[in-house]
Amino acid sequence: MEAQLNSLIDAVRQAGADGRVLRLRGGGSKDFWGQSLTGDVLDTRAYRGIVSHEPSELVATVRCGTPLAELEAALAEKGQCLAFEPPHFGEGATVGGMLAAGLSGPARATAGAVRDYVLGARFINGLGEHLTFGGQVMKNVAGYDVSRLMVGSWGTLGLITEVSLKVLPVAPAEATLMCAGLPQKTALDLLHRWGGQPLPLNASAWVRDTTAQPVADVLFVRLRGAVAAVQSATTRMTADAAALGAQVTVMDKAQAAADWRASGEQTLPFFEAPAPDACLWRLSLPQTAPVLDLPGLDHPAEYVEWQGAQRWLWAPASAAVPLRELAQSVGGHASLFRASATHAEVDKIAGVNTPLDAVQERIQRQLQQQFDPKGVFATGRMHPL
Repeated sequence: MEAQLNSLIDAVRQAGADGRVLRLRGGGSKDFWGQSLTGDVLDTRAYRGIVSHEPSELVATVRCGTPLAELEAALAEKGQCLAFEPPHFGEGATVGGMLAAGLSGPARATAGAVRDYVLGARFINGLGEHLTFGGQVMKNVAGYDVSRLMVGSWGTLGLITEVSLKVLPVAPAEATLMCAGLPQKTALDLLHRWGGQPLPLNASAWVRDTTAQPVADVLFVRLRGAVAAVQSATTRMTADAAALGAQVTVMDKAQAAADWRASGEQTLPFFEAPAPDACLWRLSLPQTAPVLDLPGLDHPAEYVEWQGAQRWLWAPASAAVPLRELAQSVGGHASLFRASATHAEVDKIAGVNTPLDAVQERIQRQLQQQFDPKGVFATGRMHPL
C-alpha cells in the first residue's frame, strides 16, 4: 500500500504547486450532501485494507479507502460492531467517508457519536505532510485532539488516510417495542422519564404514520444489553406506555433489525419526498426541546430520533429562515440535508448549513489556514463560495 499512499501525497503536493483545488472522494455515497461539489476529484479507494484488528483490545485500525461494509463484516465475525451505527447511503461507502461525514445512526444518543470512538488518525494536510495524531488507546491525547477534529470536516482540513477505532461487543440481548397511539409530546415526555432511569434504552424513533387508518402516532424504542436487563425493562416500559393509552407490541427481531437499518439509511417510507419541491431538513436540538410549532407548515411530516435531539422534517427551501429561527430559539440549528429532486441548486441558495456567527467563522477559517494554507482542499461543500 506504500505506492498508493505516496500517490495520494504526491497528488496533494502537486495540486498545491499548481494552485488547483481537490475534492476528496471515496465511494461517493454522500455526494448528495453539501453546498456545492467543486474541485478535481481525488479518489481514495485504492488505499484500502484493515491494518489490524485486536478483538481482545476492542481496537481496529483501518485505511481510508476500505469499504465500510468490509469493516463491519470483519467485526461481526468476532461478535463486535461499530456502536454508533454509521449510515452508508449506498454500497460504495468507505471508512474515510464515514469519518469525513461524521454521521451517526439510531443509537447515537446513548452509544455516542463517530468522534467518540476515534482513538487516533493519520492524515495528509494541505502541504502534503503525512501527520499522525492519537494512538490506539483512549487516554492518548495531550493538547488538541486533532484526530477527532477531522470527524465531520467533510474533507476540508485534510485527507484522512488511516484511523484507529474503538469497537464494542454486540449486545447479548435486544428488543424493540412499538408503542402506537402516543402523540409526540407524550412520547418525548416518556422518553425523557425513561432516560433518567437505569434502563438499557439504546434507540428511539417517533413518527406519524399517515398510511394507517386512522392516522397513528407511533413510538419505537430499542433496548440493548444483558438478557435479564432487557427482559426486565421490556416488562416495565410496556406497562409505562400502556398506562398512557398506547398499544404496545414487541416486534419480531428480524423485522425490527431491518427497520432500524432502514431508519439509519433513510430508506423508510417517511424518507420518500412527499412533493417534488420538498427538501429534507435536519433539526439538531437539545433532547428536552419541546414539540415545535412549525411556522407556515400545515401538518408537516416529522421523524423524531435520538430521544428528541434529531428531528427530520420535509419542507420547501423557502421555509429556511423560519425553521432556523425556530431551531435557534430552543438552542439548536437546522440544516438542509437533502435538496428537492427538481430544484436542487435553487434550494441550496438558502444555505445548506445555518450561517456561523463571527466568532465561529473566524475559528473555522483559522483552522483551515493552519491545516491547508495553500487552499488545496475544497471548502465549498460546507460554505457558499
